[in-house]
Amino acid sequence: MNTTSNPASRTLFSYRKYWASRFGTAPFLPMSRTEMDQLGWDSCDVIIVTGDAYIDHPSFGMALVGRLLEAQGFRVGIISQPDWRSAKDFRVLGKPNLFFGVTAGNMDSMVNRYTADRKPRSDDAYTPNGEANRRPDHAVVVYAQRCREAFPGSNVVIGSIEASLRRIAHYDYWSDKVRRSVLPDSKADLLIFGSAERAIVELAHRLAAGEPIVAIRDLRGTAFMVPRGWLPGDDWAEIDSSQVDTSGLLVRHPDPYAMTPEMGKEIACASRPAPSETRARSDRTQVIHFQSHPRMPKLDRMRSAIRLPSYETVAADPVLYAHASRIFHVESNPGNARALVQAHGERDVWLNPPPIPLSTPEMDGVFASPFQRRPHPSYGDAKIPAFEMIRFSVNIMRGCFGGCTFCSITEHEGRIIQSRSEQSILHEIEEIRDKTPGFTGMISDLGGPTANMYRLACKDPKIESACRRLSCVYPGICENLGTDHTPLLQLYRKARALPGVKKVLISSGLRYDLAVRDPQYVKELVSHHVGGYLKIAPEHTEDGPLAHMMKPGMSSYEQFRILFEKFSKEAGKEQYLIPYFIAAHPGTTDQDMLNLALWLKRHHFRLDQVQTFLPTPLAMATAMYHSRKNPLKKVGRDSEAVETVRGTRQRRLHKAFLRYHDPENWPLLREALKQMGRSDLIGNGRKQLIPFIQPPGTGARRTIRKVMPTG
Repeated sequence: MNTTSNPASRTLFSYRKYWASRFGTAPFLPMSRTEMDQLGWDSCDVIIVTGDAYIDHPSFGMALVGRLLEAQGFRVGIISQPDWRSAKDFRVLGKPNLFFGVTAGNMDSMVNRYTADRKPRSDDAYTPNGEANRRPDHAVVVYAQRCREAFPGSNVVIGSIEASLRRIAHYDYWSDKVRRSVLPDSKADLLIFGSAERAIVELAHRLAAGEPIVAIRDLRGTAFMVPRGWLPGDDWAEIDSSQVDTSGLLVRHPDPYAMTPEMGKEIACASRPAPSETRARSDRTQVIHFQSHPRMPKLDRMRSAIRLPSYETVAADPVLYAHASRIFHVESNPGNARALVQAHGERDVWLNPPPIPLSTPEMDGVFASPFQRRPHPSYGDAKIPAFEMIRFSVNIMRGCFGGCTFCSITEHEGRIIQSRSEQSILHEIEEIRDKTPGFTGMISDLGGPTANMYRLACKDPKIESACRRLSCVYPGICENLGTDHTPLLQLYRKARALPGVKKVLISSGLRYDLAVRDPQYVKELVSHHVGGYLKIAPEHTEDGPLAHMMKPGMSSYEQFRILFEKFSKEAGKEQYLIPYFIAAHPGTTDQDMLNLALWLKRHHFRLDQVQTFLPTPLAMATAMYHSRKNPLKKVGRDSEAVETVRGTRQRRLHKAFLRYHDPENWPLLREALKQMGRSDLIGNGRKQLIPFIQPPGTGARRTIRKVMPTG
């Protein structure tokens, strides 16, 4: 058996439609038996169980996957936000012919329900009227168990970002312990991680053809439980993870053109700009060229599995947890990733390599379904905050090659950018104009995980497939990365020229280190697509935290600020940058936060909303937080220790530095400054951070313990 089958063997829309396509397209995917009867259905082929309200819009996972399966000819029903306290709601549509597809929703359920301080949130943006407590903790596990209870023997497939980020043993911030993979806890038959389209379409067709789910072991982007030591065939090899680790920063990759014994020589991905850059081909991801790794020349990478330390081992040993995290991230390029296996008791969790990215025609097809672009009618006039935020926005791409250690986008969507065509995007804008109630001519965003990675890619697919670098832009922009923003500029111009469109704003996060490579892009953005304020995220000013985040230094921010102000002035507009920063990130000291606070005061920034680091499952920064080791480098007992902000008091202090201007924080900051030997910063001078005098009625006194080193 080959678990890394030819990526070019099937395109997403090459399958013969299932016989149920004769029923046609549903106005909305049904949520009740009455709706099924109106469609003439006696049963559903697939039932999607989701923790979000059902909104028939491509920004919501249940709609995107449901409409894709419908386009393949399958009858798809939705069970939205069921009462998980019994199996009753899970029986409402009957037993699915093929499988239950279980998702927590667009967010991890724990991130959705709790703040960075582990306090319950008072609302839920994905629920009608923002009502809280409409989903359980660890929703994927709970929903999957209820599906089993409702219909024993049914196939259960789990997916979405919650399942993706919990596919191996992972640190769970809310319980402060390492949890098992979500697979054994949910008892699901299959886990689909990352972008699910390829795997779920092939899975549905193969199940419909009568193949048992326990025999489907060759789908990329899937994970499943197997007996301990299982291999797909006699020609497979298992490699201990300690044999494949590499020392130092992962900023080099093998030369795919070397044809001599020097094949193992590596070339640097330098941070200097390339002399010339070519526009990325929109369909380049259809075929991936697999490269042999020079460290293991005698093994076929497509028939090799790396054994990670077991769940029991990483749960007991933070250093081995950090090592496993490093291996997991190194083996994430779909062009060269190997299968991973991790023991959980007497059984193994087996992960096939990541899915092959969608080509542009495939992306267009996914977004071409007849979405109603509004919530299901059963919600009546209820407002769903998440929908209100994105109802006039368009997702133009997915994926991110930034590799920020605190972010989960790359773990879920991958580093290879998958872009829609210009025609597809413009058609969706016209759909918004013609179908979405309340449209006034304002498109709120053309973006995705980032604002300006559209159509950006490695200049050579062979280099891309061989690369083992964790970021294309850190510590500098790789010389092999195309940074030409021309396709994006053309898209902006055509979008704002559409009849009925008055303004197109860009609200997604901007990679300003990429933007400054193309001043013409910055000029276009500032002149036409900023609504007075532009939010960007330098995240910190100090080198220590930035190195542990894999974020560029403040010099890139300054370059962008200069261009922003120049082009705003030329356009005759008064516009402002709003920077975002993170408090309490691993690698951050109290002195780092003090320096950031002084920078904010020097530049007259008074932040209203600030972000405290939240350790999400599988993120590299989470491994730093839990292990106090740095998985960006080789991990060992004596390797670099990471300053980690763990205690509630110190996390509160770091957040207070970001809001130095708030009188409620002044007692906390006064005491901290005295302990740090910086009493000179207390006073009413321009160069002092906080005043002596406390306004009446503010800053109930809070004491803090002396902060000790946590490395």
